Amino acid sequence: MKRRLTLPVILALAILLAPYTASTARAQKKTRRIPSRSLAGATGYLNTSRPIDLRDLRGKVVLLDFWTYCCINCMHILPMLKQLEEKYPNQLVVIGVHSPKFNTEKDIENIRRAVLRYEITHPVINDSNKAIWRRYNINFWPTMILIDPEGYVCGIRRGEAPFKVIDKEVAKQVRIHKQKGTLNETPIRWDLELNKQQRTSLRFPGKVIVDPTGQRLVIADSGNHRLIVTDPAGRKTTVIGTGRPGRKDGPLADASFNDPQGMIFDGDTLYVADNLNHLIRKVDLKAGQVTTIAGTGKMLTSYAKLRRRSNTPTRYALSNPWDLALVKQRLYIAMAGTHQLVMLNLATNTIVPYSGNGTEDVRDGTLTKSCHAQPSGLATDGRHLFVVDSEGSSLRAVSLPPGNNVSTLVGTTGLPMFKSLFAFGDQDGRGSGVRLQHPIGVAYADGRIYVADTYNHKIKLVDPGSRNCVTLIGQSRRGNSLQPLQLHEPAGVAVHGNTLYIADTNNHRVVTLDLASRQARALTIEGLQPPPRTAAR
Repeated sequence: MKRRLTLPVILALAILLAPYTASTARAQKKTRRIPSRSLAGATGYLNTSRPIDLRDLRGKVVLLDFWTYCCINCMHILPMLKQLEEKYPNQLVVIGVHSPKFNTEKDIENIRRAVLRYEITHPVINDSNKAIWRRYNINFWPTMILIDPEGYVCGIRRGEAPFKVIDKEVAKQVRIHKQKGTLNETPIRWDLELNKQQRTSLRFPGKVIVDPTGQRLVIADSGNHRLIVTDPAGRKTTVIGTGRPGRKDGPLADASFNDPQGMIFDGDTLYVADNLNHLIRKVDLKAGQVTTIAGTGKMLTSYAKLRRRSNTPTRYALSNPWDLALVKQRLYIAMAGTHQLVMLNLATNTIVPYSGNGTEDVRDGTLTKSCHAQPSGLATDGRHLFVVDSEGSSLRAVSLPPGNNVSTLVGTTGLPMFKSLFAFGDQDGRGSGVRLQHPIGVAYADGRIYVADTYNHKIKLVDPGSRNCVTLIGQSRRGNSLQPLQLHEPAGVAVHGNTLYIADTNNHRVVTLDLASRQARALTIEGLQPPPRTAAR
């Protein structure tokens, strides 16, 4: 998540470590050592039963991770942090300092849901007023601050980082302070939110789709790493996936996914955006088999590869595929991690970037010169792709072949660099006067676009011709009431006939809404059980 920085500067920062480091005791004597700053000003704590004071962590290497839960770049470093924690369980303490971008991210309960969804096992501080952010002069998500066992800042990293870069600095501090006798290797155990979590049959469902006949409903049970196929009444149910994170192909019950999100039907074939595996999966419902058709399983990190074409999709690295649309045997992929749409031609088995130049922003123009900002939802009328750019809080229209244009239906575009990333709110209206807040889901039916305005806990209705946007359902505050309907960060929508299906993500449910009567009910899926829980450490 970039802030007031041009792309060349961002890339430069992304390969540099630390304006200040102290590698050895001798170097420390020659260099003015900068003491760490207080963590005072926190408005809440997660994964710990008590407030955190850095003075209580003397003897540990401490890594402060300044993040915000909407940010795809922040999500990218979470696996690296987990890897560090596993390598240095008694020497390193990671502390997440959650400094929010969006208004809804100030709410400790919303942060708690993010901690659970991302399975974070280190303490997280709610820096809702950005007191700690300002004290450390942070201006970029994510930023990591490394503090040595004597309480001095020994490194800073702005942006994403490969494991080996941070690992090298942590190992150096462990080595130095073992020699000095200032390293405390006594284990610390935290009071984890994961261990308090109530088991639910659905866990953070991300997307929901319905087939053209209206007979089959598929739910991305994202937090349980599986797919649920059922009928609209929730009676006939098939579970796809083991319920444990993995990337195994094979029979439906044995295959595995990692945070599956968007899906699309093609007859008895289901295509799946397997988000954290960075893969596109194909589910043959008749044959009962899951196969991988695109992606390497490793996240794309090289900007140099964003514009290339490949005749071998399984050797083409992806980055957080979040949703899918299918038009004339062309599978369009919302690739949130690189702020682009990618097109996989199923007929020729070729894959190529379709729109967006890789810069995170909201800019209209030709397919190759336009900018997306974390595209997270796709729908189509057969002539356009309708895209919600979550970080840009906007709804875009991308022309399909032979078109060559990206425009903004609602939300802002064309502001000075990155200003559109901070133009959000909750305001109905028309065109550029509309304000959304981190929308993630979108659906198209009967000439209307349904938008899951995720951080406003609402579903908005947009007329693509007039660009008029109104609130269809939902309250400004999170909740779980059905009458009147309250939602909690809904991330997926689907429409068939007179029924709207909503993936009410943080309420762990799918809600159906009768569009005529506005009556809502929670879908009950008969016999569905949560997968066995794996205890967090």
